[in-house]
Amino acid sequence: MVHDPPMTSSTTERSAHLDRIDRAILAHLVDHGRSSLADLAESVSISASSAQRRMRRLETEHVIRGYRAVLDPEAIGRSLVVHLSVVLVDHGSETVSRFERWIVDLDGLVSCHHVTGDVDYLLRVDVADVHALDVLLRRTLAQVPGVARFTTMVATSALVDRFSRL
Repeated sequence: MVHDPPMTSSTTERSAHLDRIDRAILAHLVDHGRSSLADLAESVSISASSAQRRMRRLETEHVIRGYRAVLDPEAIGRSLVVHLSVVLVDHGSETVSRFERWIVDLDGLVSCHHVTGDVDYLLRVDVADVHALDVLLRRTLAQVPGVARFTTMVATSALVDRFSRL
């Protein structure tokens, strides 16, 4: 099962140690993840060696959790973006564990969040087309023990689609 690493300090404590330059580095990396160290250093007005030290510290402290390629869904045959809300039959540890074990391996899963409110989980799944969505709903999600109901929302456009921002 894949989960975020546990937080050992509060969000306020973790973000308090980020100064103006750290935040500028992070903002630059969000938009320009593949820029060279020299370009990064120039963009935040520090030396390349200082930028490298700060980057290493931010990585060691898990402020920067990784680097990834952002793929074009159409280019990889997953142009239909689907958001699903899922309600479980109960909140018992067996039901929750079974659902979470199953969901992490779902083909096309982009994100899954355990949430508060009227639903238990919000998922984003990218699929090829309406037929693939039908297979996901009828042959996959509807067969998972412990799922009481789900609601499907198909995205018709994306105003903003990014991982995080400062």
